[in-house]
Amino acid sequence: MNPALGKFILARTPSYILHPTPTMNTGMPLNTGAEIPALGLGTWQSAPGEVKASVAHAIAAGYRHIDCAFCYQNEEEVGAGLAEAFKTGVRREELFITTKLWCTYHTRVEEALDLSLKALGLEYVDLYLVHWPIPMNPKGNHPLFPKHPDGSRDLDTSTTHIDTWKSMEALLSTKKVRAIGVANYSVPYLEELLPHTRITPAVNQIENHPYLPQQEIVDFCKGKGIHVTAYSPFGSTGSPMMKEEGVLEVAKKHSVQPGTVLLSYHTARGSSVLAKSVTPSRIDANRKLIYLDDSDMAKLENISKQKGLTRFVYPAFGVNLGFPDKQ
Repeated sequence: MNPALGKFILARTPSYILHPTPTMNTGMPLNTGAEIPALGLGTWQSAPGEVKASVAHAIAAGYRHIDCAFCYQNEEEVGAGLAEAFKTGVRREELFITTKLWCTYHTRVEEALDLSLKALGLEYVDLYLVHWPIPMNPKGNHPLFPKHPDGSRDLDTSTTHIDTWKSMEALLSTKKVRAIGVANYSVPYLEELLPHTRITPAVNQIENHPYLPQQEIVDFCKGKGIHVTAYSPFGSTGSPMMKEEGVLEVAKKHSVQPGTVLLSYHTARGSSVLAKSVTPSRIDANRKLIYLDDSDMAKLENISKQKGLTRFVYPAFGVNLGFPDKQ
């Protein structure tokens, strides 16, 4: 095409075509050929008795992406919420359901999956993730968080996350999973894993927000065709993220709430995002996403340069996971 003609056409193309506003169910491509909806409902730390209603409400409100995990110990309630949705005519194939393999099941991958499927009342999940790259003792003093007498984490040194991944790959032939991936993987762990994979992880689910952009991981995953899903988009518990000056400036510009900006930050980066809530009004409010331009993103990206978490660890495991330490 003639360059001048191209510029002429571009200058007259409406903004809504050049920069379409993302929606909660905008499909984001995975390396499997499938798509993951841009916004999902997170179920971590949702209190007993609240999960069923929140899942049912979210699906009724239009959510099609539900994220859960065996370790959350509420998959039966998630399953009850899904069952309520199915009664209203929602079809299983309309939904994208993610769950995760817990650390004490690294040597019992299909067994763990079967437990989750039974609790969820499903025949398959759309995405199954290795929750952490740290195998724990499956015969320890606690089914989820085994410890040594001195209080340190009881790890299983007889296996590795690479062994675990090979078992994950074998799941695809069972038709019980549509895609497999990882969560909480740093660049060093991905670099260690990828040379041994037959199937590249479809997703890496990580904590991600303007305080903790983890740009190195996001860029690495993008280069390897691994989609990033962000959790804790509003920051950790008690985070002042909603009151950050840059967030408030962008929210004022677009006449939206700060939460809308923080969720849209991820879709602007090409990531899907999980918003955890059991409150119907908040579940409804989180549905709104907006298009953020370069100037908006510059304001949000500047937050980490000024006061972000440049060093970050997960001390609960008592081992170096390859993330930088928290400052």
